Amino acid sequence: MKMLFSSMIFLWVFLPIVIIGNFAFSVIQFENIEKRMRVKNIFLLIFSIVFYAWGGIYYVLIMIFSILLNFFGGYILEKKEKKKNVRKYRLFVILFLNLAMLFYFKYFNMLIVMIEAIMQADKGLSTVWTTMMSMERTGTLNIKDIVLPIGISFFTFQSMSYVIDLYMGKVSLQKDIINFALYVSLFPQLIAGPIVKYSDVSEQIENRSESLELFVSGQKRFCYGLGKKVIIANTFAEIADQIWALETTTLGTAVAWFGAIAYTIQIYYDFSGYSDMAIGIGKMLGFQFKENFNYPYTSLSIQEFWRRWHISLSSWFRDYVYIPLGGNRVGIGKHLRNIAVVWFLTGLWHGAAWNFILWGVYYGILLTLEKYVWGKKLAKLPAFFQHIYAIWIVVFGFTIFVFDDMGKLGEYLTFLFGIAKNPIFGTEILYYLMNYGVLLIVAVLLSAPIYPWLQKKIEQIQTKRKKDVIKAICAVCYIALFLLTTAYLVGDTYNPFLYFRF
Repeated sequence: MKMLFSSMIFLWVFLPIVIIGNFAFSVIQFENIEKRMRVKNIFLLIFSIVFYAWGGIYYVLIMIFSILLNFFGGYILEKKEKKKNVRKYRLFVILFLNLAMLFYFKYFNMLIVMIEAIMQADKGLSTVWTTMMSMERTGTLNIKDIVLPIGISFFTFQSMSYVIDLYMGKVSLQKDIINFALYVSLFPQLIAGPIVKYSDVSEQIENRSESLELFVSGQKRFCYGLGKKVIIANTFAEIADQIWALETTTLGTAVAWFGAIAYTIQIYYDFSGYSDMAIGIGKMLGFQFKENFNYPYTSLSIQEFWRRWHISLSSWFRDYVYIPLGGNRVGIGKHLRNIAVVWFLTGLWHGAAWNFILWGVYYGILLTLEKYVWGKKLAKLPAFFQHIYAIWIVVFGFTIFVFDDMGKLGEYLTFLFGIAKNPIFGTEILYYLMNYGVLLIVAVLLSAPIYPWLQKKIEQIQTKRKKDVIKAICAVCYIALFLLTTAYLVGDTYNPFLYFRF
């Protein structure tokens, strides 16, 4: 069983122990700052391993292998060699081993499905196609499914960023395996991001500063993220699941769109809520992680959306794939190739299923069309129409994203566009609007930058008395939010994190 940020064991046992322990090592006397930091790093490393091991010791062994591979791989890269291109070959081998591990645990099952589907060629191409698109094993090869280690895509990409940056001369060799292991395994961002580059935290690992102001800021950010996850994401997750499970004979067009919108809300508040909690915990421990979301649902184009959504993944592919291929500083043909490669890999990164690949191709095509066909015309439209355009594409995109069975995806699309000849409106849509309409409005409003706007207004208040009163009110609100989310968790067993499976 995984340890979730939004679980009672984490909120009331694990996190308090880590915070108290980290504080204790901050006040205990040490010979020097280096000694204090090393003890704190060992402490955090132990608890990060415990956090990850909660899902199974098997997972920890895989993560340790990744740590050792890239730590000693760094030494191999730094070893002097007279022959040309030797460092390049060494980097290739290290990256190949990282990707081979990722492929085995994440994509091997998909490969077996494809092989077993092809083995049914004697039954006709339609059978092969149906089996392959449904991603269902036939059992012909009698090979057991490989269990996917949680967060393997995240810590693999983090480790790879270190060796690539080391090869490029952007970072120095990390000679302390404790520090490197902490970088890879640090529990706040270990299993669902944000993907943290070594260059962003290398100095913080060795010498980070902590303060009461930073700690309080982290607490607020954590509570806000927890509320987004538990109150909004979990509620809309149940709505979406209910709609996916409706009988196809009663599923109307309006309800189908409400299901797509519910999932769009769920995935944003689920993932951004986790990122908020990770950033908040990081601040409480003295780490400053970069933002992973910047209100993506306010975007006026798909290019803007991907500058605001899952920023750490987008920047990773930009820095390590897109730019090395030449980026947009090449001819049109090569630029189209670069976009295609990046978005095929982006889709594939999310999982071993055809819908993720289709989702990546979908965005690759749209970004290409925005760049070369209608982008300039779009920019001339009123902002309202630009926003409707962008959000419609996002909602439809997440409909592709959610169905790993391509047959079910095709069937659902017939409901979305009225092809199935089911009623456009029905009593179900009234039920969902009446019961969840208020929360839907709240979710839509909070997807805009209202929270930072309020913070800025509070900071602009001049008089100390007013500031103190507002700070007290805010403190009460955050405490109430935390207690409310705890109450939700006590009475609710539905509490998944979507991005754990990536």
